[in-house]
Formats: sequence, structure tokens, C-alpha cells
Amino acid sequence: MNHEHFMRRAIELAREAPRYPFGAVIIQRENGQCVGEGFNRSDLNPTFHGEMVAINDCARRHRPEDWSGFDLYTTAEPCVMCQGAIEWAGIGRVFYGASIPYLQQLGWWQIDLRAADISARAAFRQTLILGGVLETECNALFAAAQKGRFDDGSN
Repeated sequence: MNHEHFMRRAIELAREAPRYPFGAVIIQRENGQCVGEGFNRSDLNPTFHGEMVAINDCARRHRPEDWSGFDLYTTAEPCVMCQGAIEWAGIGRVFYGASIPYLQQLGWWQIDLRAADISARAAFRQTLILGGVLETECNALFAAAQKGRFDDGSN
């Protein structure tokens, strides 16, 4: 699997919401086919984080009973809500770029629980979580967005 290729698609999606550049793509591991994708749409609903939109897109397009063969690529480490949804969906592997500590350092609101901590408490799943995929590029998205939000007076 070419992790950088799939993360580049997540970055491309994140650019659809430059103020909140959370993009996600779900891939069927065996063939590399995209089965769901999304970007932050919290302007419509506060729960529409990139991962949640991608999971809903995947559920709409494909209704498999077993999602363990799916990989999710996301520009930022999944928050508590998103990682919980990933566990309930049964997605087998998660790859992310920017970490929660990095986002906190920039001033982004983040609940101080890491995705791996949430996954470890979901004893009914064994999700692999790997961070740092195209981390520099993903970090740059969030640094630019945070700077822009401070510059235009919104937060």
C-alpha cells in the first residue's frame, strides 16, 4: 500500500475546508479502492468531522458487515468522537498526519485523549493506529488555518 498516495488524497479533500482542514479517505485494503471520503463540514453539523463524513459516505456507498479490511487516512489524529466511531465501524487501520499534541500546541480545541488510548479501551477491536504519515504537509495545513483564523478575527 502506498500510504503517501492515500494521505495526499486526504490532504486534497482537506483543502475543501481550508479553515478546518480535516480530510479523510477510507480505502479497501485488498485492492486500494476508495470506499468513502470526506472533509470537515462542521458548518452544517458539529459532528461532521472529516472522519465522520467519510464513514457516513462509506456506509452510504458500501454496506459491508465487516469493515476490518478498510484503512482510514486522515490529516489529523482522530478525536475522541471520531476514534469512537472508527471503533464502532470496525475499520481495521488508521493512518494520520498531524497529532493531537501538535494541534493543541497550535491552539486547536482537542480533548486530551489520544486515538490509541481510545482504541486500547475498545477491547472488542484491534485497530492499528499509525501517525506521522506526511506529517509535515498535514501540520502545515493546520498551522496555516490557525494563522488565518487569528488574522481574520474568528476562532
